Amino acid sequence: MAAKPASGGSVTGYSIDKNDEAVVIIGSGAGGGTLAYELTAKGIPVVVLEAGPHLGHDDYVNNEWEAFNQMAWLDPRTTTGSWRIAQDFPNLPAWIVKAVGGTTTHWSGATPRFKNHEFRARSAYGRIEGANLLDWPITLEEMAPYYDRAEKSMGSTHVHGRPPLPANNNYKVFANGAKEVGYRYYATGPYATNAEEYDGRPASIQDGFNFQGDKNKSKWSTLVREIPRAAETGLLDLRPDSQAVQITHDSEGKADAVLYLDGEGNLQRQAAKLVCVAGNSIETSRLLLLSGTPSFPDGLANSSGQVGRNYMRHLTGTVWGHFDKPVRMYRGETMAGVIADESIHDPDRGFAGGYYMETISLGPAFMSAFVEPGAWGPDFAALMDRYLNTAGMWIVGEDLPQESNRITLNTTVKDQHGLPVPNVHYDDHANDLAMREHGYAAGESVYRAVGAQTSHRTPPYPSTHNLGTARMSERPEDGVVDKWGRSHDVKNLFISDGSVFTSSAAANPTLTIVALAIRQAEYIAEQLRTQQL
Repeated sequence: MAAKPASGGSVTGYSIDKNDEAVVIIGSGAGGGTLAYELTAKGIPVVVLEAGPHLGHDDYVNNEWEAFNQMAWLDPRTTTGSWRIAQDFPNLPAWIVKAVGGTTTHWSGATPRFKNHEFRARSAYGRIEGANLLDWPITLEEMAPYYDRAEKSMGSTHVHGRPPLPANNNYKVFANGAKEVGYRYYATGPYATNAEEYDGRPASIQDGFNFQGDKNKSKWSTLVREIPRAAETGLLDLRPDSQAVQITHDSEGKADAVLYLDGEGNLQRQAAKLVCVAGNSIETSRLLLLSGTPSFPDGLANSSGQVGRNYMRHLTGTVWGHFDKPVRMYRGETMAGVIADESIHDPDRGFAGGYYMETISLGPAFMSAFVEPGAWGPDFAALMDRYLNTAGMWIVGEDLPQESNRITLNTTVKDQHGLPVPNVHYDDHANDLAMREHGYAAGESVYRAVGAQTSHRTPPYPSTHNLGTARMSERPEDGVVDKWGRSHDVKNLFISDGSVFTSSAAANPTLTIVALAIRQAEYIAEQLRTQQL
């Protein structure tokens, strides 16, 4: 089988005939891209179906709106529920990427680990009314070696001898405020952005623009690292512009192929030895629901009824501090600071779980869109007039799984292919509201401690941390996949992204997605070696 060029870039790989059974991975982001590299490194050929184009770093545009339209997943979606997003951004419930590398090409780079209590949410938090809490079927101890491997692959700062990022002005304001209010655990990381050359990637040039596409390649992504290295093995067949629309199965209920639409809209069929779905929580659950048959009337792998349920998007909010002198928060890395003191479980604060505070900056265009959605007039103008003197922090914390927060198919609205669009339904839990209020107040205290004249609270943006919808569970009736991400119902179907999260934890999820994918690759390789798959 000859090597073929992957359209849209220089990556080459293994050409697998559509009639040949293959390990088929749907999605090329944190989970799918990592899994592709780990399997090909073990000598296993894979086909990767990516819905978006193959954009390279030379293609990226250093302009917020142009980059957004270049990279974002803008296919139609609908939104319901009482969350603020349904009011402010009803057609954009999630802010993710549709391109090779997935949302790893649009992320902050933050890489904190989950904590022990976060793997044991049901045991640690007890019964909370309205929450569908469950302990993970794996522990922090089991995950530790895979966290190590993920951090080394991604080049996380502050661990394994990796130096910290330099402090920019936004961080200095943030850190000085943290010190003044008595916080102890604050630093410029861990982040998967190089402070010095590492693993073939250059040091950050502190260009202030790498949130949507890092032209300098100093920030880790599967586009930078895993996809090219998988191609170097000769065992990667990467197919951009390939939208998976159905996973089919044989008479025994095993997955046997993936149907996908190519870049010209033609329906193609790739035979599959096994299928790994890594399309992000919304598209993963949508695909499983679209794959229903008489044998799986409620959607593929959905005998539990849990596919699409327990959608989590992290508690978020932003605090902006306004000072009498310029901060110029846009200089340096977009996110380059973390306060971790509140990422604990202390129910005396009035809520379960915890949250992080992380530095953030937006350019003027995004600031005008997000600082107070829908606002206009003198108050809005005053917020924008303070731009140069503004410091920013993002609150990211654990939100609780609720069965009613879910992804469903909206059969009355169709996408460009004539398929039902996903509807994202979300209601904040009372625990979320209490945590957000605490986080807002804590952030304001940090800025007030170093002389902020005023502050402003911004509500959550469209979701960048989309989790749950195909969660891990010990018992098949409680979830969709087992501790390896393997479907309880379909033994050669795996879920390989944040959909498998049993709880959201407080930490940014990418490190954990990568660690789980490394672990899953080991399991799949052993199952194939022993012919159990």
